[in-house]
Amino acid sequence: MQSRWNDNDAQRYVDAALAAGHSEALGLRIYTSRIIGGDPDLVLHGGGNTSVKVRGKDGSDLMHIKGSGWDLDTIEAPGLPAVRLQPLLAIRDGKRLSDPEMVALLRSSLIDPNAPNPSVEALLHAFLPFAFVDHTHATAILALADQPDMRETVKRIYGGRVAFVPYVMPGFDLSIEGDKINRANPGCEGLWLENHGLFTFAETARRSYDLMIEFVTVAEEELSRKGVVLSGPQGNAARLDPVLETHLVEALSRAGSPFAKGLSLDYRSTPAIQRYVSRDDVEEVTLRGTVTPDHVIRIKPWPLIVDADADVERIESALAAYAQRYREYFQRNADRADEPKTILDAYPRVIIVRGQGMLALGINEKTAKIGGDLCEQATRAINAAEDYGRFTPISESDLFDMEYWSLEQAKLKKP
Repeated sequence: MQSRWNDNDAQRYVDAALAAGHSEALGLRIYTSRIIGGDPDLVLHGGGNTSVKVRGKDGSDLMHIKGSGWDLDTIEAPGLPAVRLQPLLAIRDGKRLSDPEMVALLRSSLIDPNAPNPSVEALLHAFLPFAFVDHTHATAILALADQPDMRETVKRIYGGRVAFVPYVMPGFDLSIEGDKINRANPGCEGLWLENHGLFTFAETARRSYDLMIEFVTVAEEELSRKGVVLSGPQGNAARLDPVLETHLVEALSRAGSPFAKGLSLDYRSTPAIQRYVSRDDVEEVTLRGTVTPDHVIRIKPWPLIVDADADVERIESALAAYAQRYREYFQRNADRADEPKTILDAYPRVIIVRGQGMLALGINEKTAKIGGDLCEQATRAINAAEDYGRFTPISESDLFDMEYWSLEQAKLKKP
């Protein structure tokens, strides 16, 4: 993992922030957020989040935190709304907050009431007693975080500098658990979130960013130690067979999919994807789940798999089987939910063409590309995870809780 830090660039962001009436710290926060977001091996499309704690003009303690709907690679000052820190710290040892209560607390703490909702992980950022906090879903981290029983490995490769956090639902529960584990491990410089990602933190923007690069590099070295090569995309020259594309579009239309009013396709056939879709056990591996929890809201729990020579009737049959499997998944998990759930559409967002490539579906070019990028990262992480040990993401019940979590669903409503 290569650092993208540049002193001259950093100073330009500081100068721009000061000229706009903002703090130097916010300028540096925007800069490091962008260089994190500009590396697809750290975060993709709204993934990850960053924050910085500052002193307000009235002397109060504030925190700028990534707002929902913003991507780190293009973030600007409005995408890092300020919240009053004290109300957030006041609840760290109090009663558990429901999702609506947490959202209400965060919104009531905003300096600008018209600002976007703070990240669902804002409380954990607030609880960590450091000026700068960075959170990513790095590809190398996911290849290892999606392994079973990694606590001792994390201890071995980081030597206590990174504390292990067992999987907890993001939001309030993760914030409380992450805070407890950080406090129980004084001197740690990061949190390893099982099946999820990595946090780093420090008193300066440069140090927190450097730690992220260092700790992701350690993960890459651990993979390499076992002979695992984390391959890059390496081009995407192949094109989807036009006959198969016609069959897919017709089958989706006849099945009454949600793409009836518009369908964009993003086909990928890089070496990593070709290797993944050519696995003899590709169906079994895909059914285990997604590489990081919030992928499920964009690409569903698993893809549809078709053969390269499939005709319309065979694709329709595969779609019907997919929908039935999805409805059974929904019913199994909705029956145990604390509140009523309404099923989403039962159609895939990703199609694997066995032995050839992957196809992301979207209502427009942007959503299809997002799906394609997530698939690209996922295949690279899963290939590495399988080479290292066994790809073991969160359980089906946890995945369902993420897919049907109101706070995650809200992300899809953003323009």
